[in-house]
Amino acid sequence: MCGRYAASRGPEDLAGVFEIEKWEPEEALAPDYNVAPTKEVYAVLDRPLKDADSPKPVRQLRRLKWGLVPSWSKTPEGGARMINARAETVHEKPSYRRAFSTRRCIIPADGYYEWVTAKDERELEVEGKKKRQRKQPYFVLPADGSVFAMAGLYEFWRDRTLPDDHPLAWWVTCSVITTEAETTPLAVSPAEGPHALADIHPRMPLMLTPDRWDSWLDPSRTDPDDLRELLDPPPAGLMRAYPVSTAVSNVRNNGPELLKELEGPEEGTLF
Repeated sequence: MCGRYAASRGPEDLAGVFEIEKWEPEEALAPDYNVAPTKEVYAVLDRPLKDADSPKPVRQLRRLKWGLVPSWSKTPEGGARMINARAETVHEKPSYRRAFSTRRCIIPADGYYEWVTAKDERELEVEGKKKRQRKQPYFVLPADGSVFAMAGLYEFWRDRTLPDDHPLAWWVTCSVITTEAETTPLAVSPAEGPHALADIHPRMPLMLTPDRWDSWLDPSRTDPDDLRELLDPPPAGLMRAYPVSTAVSNVRNNGPELLKELEGPEEGTLF
């Protein structure tokens, strides 16, 4: 899954990486080293500009709220629970299938945090036979230090309790697509701990390699069967993971120190 990530790159950097044609300086976000659900995040999308004469899609960097609210939803309350969409079922789930066909985006990150959920521990927790232990967080990122481009969806939701000209009348929200975690060895493994992403958690955000960016963002591609080919996992061996401080587990903590690599898991944590 993806429940927390880091995003420190600014609009100028992202504009160069993704060939952004339009972004508003006043919408710039501060670097965020502990992005949590319901926060505003950057998303890259191809869409015609509002009130433009041309219907041609323009690559934009937009601020979206993380936690998708379907257009047909009566209230936005469920958005905090819809931060992830599964690649295996995104084409058929009512909450995601329309966005999958026509409103896809890329959510740029430095990498994402994941907490160890060992199989035996998960089973015991479900059975109520084991007290939940303090879990060791890991930071997962491209081994070459490039932008982690997460496949995403976005949606528009109209708040009917507000007038048309109200600045909050429209919500633009997003969700990260996840896939099965890689079982192949990491490009760089910690000396102590997991050696594959699946050793940390069974799910991971779907990373799009640059050769898929244009196809994924193209709004003219609407056939679900055609689009599902873009949901294949990236080549193995592109990622690394390392342990970080359990301070990241508290959403109030936010700073570059959260990305500091530890020599090994913290004392008293799982793994």
